[in-house]
Amino acid sequence: MNPSTFRRGGVPVLIAATTVLALLGVPPSSAVAAPAAPAEPAGTVQAVTARLAGQLAVSLRDSGQRDRVVAAAAAGPVDLATVRLGASFAASVRAANAAVHAAKGLPGDVSLLQVRLAHPDMLPALRRGAVPVVAATPTDDAPANLIGYDPAGRTVHIAAAHVPQRPVLLVEVDTAKAMALGIEVVRQRLGGAGTDAVAAATGYWATKVTAIRLSNDQEPWFKGGAEIYSIVGGFGLDGAAKVDIVQMPYLDNDGTTYTPNQLLVHFNGYKYNLADVVMMEDDGDTNYQQLAQAIATALLTIVDGGAYAPLVDAILAALPSSWYTDDPDYVDSWYTLSTASSGRLTGAAGNGWMDVTPYFVQPL
Repeated sequence: MNPSTFRRGGVPVLIAATTVLALLGVPPSSAVAAPAAPAEPAGTVQAVTARLAGQLAVSLRDSGQRDRVVAAAAAGPVDLATVRLGASFAASVRAANAAVHAAKGLPGDVSLLQVRLAHPDMLPALRRGAVPVVAATPTDDAPANLIGYDPAGRTVHIAAAHVPQRPVLLVEVDTAKAMALGIEVVRQRLGGAGTDAVAAATGYWATKVTAIRLSNDQEPWFKGGAEIYSIVGGFGLDGAAKVDIVQMPYLDNDGTTYTPNQLLVHFNGYKYNLADVVMMEDDGDTNYQQLAQAIATALLTIVDGGAYAPLVDAILAALPSSWYTDDPDYVDSWYTLSTASSGRLTGAAGNGWMDVTPYFVQPL
């Protein structure tokens, strides 16, 4: 599997489901309590969302509440702060949201938690009245199964290899919202390193992305749209290493060619006419304070020796190792883009390509 984490794929088969009570031969109790979340490090995004998924599942035991949630989720992702399931559930959502902010290194109290239907193929069963199970979207892209919960409070094991027939509602972080906050955290942290481009009264050259395509053959069905950003690095006008953060919100799906005509590198802020690009994804659990610290650490190791030296390796070496293993956030990288770069450039990891062209930005 390639190191990217883009979202789509799968064929419907029957869900593989078991419960602890069934295995023990004990009938479920008539008293329903929210099931405990699976063992995860306390305070992680996965642990927080799994706990909330269990609480949401139990709330769906009431048919009226279930109908409201199902109808809303069938139309698209639903902000959990707007779901009216009583004071207790609302308090749980607030507490979970605060915990997610802390886990992702984000300020403020913007609502970041949502629930969505896991896959469009589940809509027919949902409309026929099938009772959904609720799970948390894994931050690991290759789990053997997902741990879900049914309205009776029982644990359900959902095969991760294929789209199940029974509808699944997923509790997860709204990564589009989280990224907007996170990029600002990184920019503020690195502001002293000269990340702001210098305005050019006479105009300047930039690199424009005219087309881009990212590849992944084995994406799990339970992942939604990707949230991609690029770390663009070079040497600032003062000779110190610097980076800019560029959001690429249109890059939702693998195997799809996009034509954004987006300016990726602005050379007016760089001493040399060369820059590097490290493409990343917020997989739901990215801690932006850690990201900012990792980049700042990388910049400290780079010295301007009078000639351009690529920044990619230093930035990648500074990133947490977990971002390349169970929950890969690294997508690909491109070395030494210049003011003359043109044509198709394949990423160093072989996970995608960009068509680029020089673009002159006229002064106002």
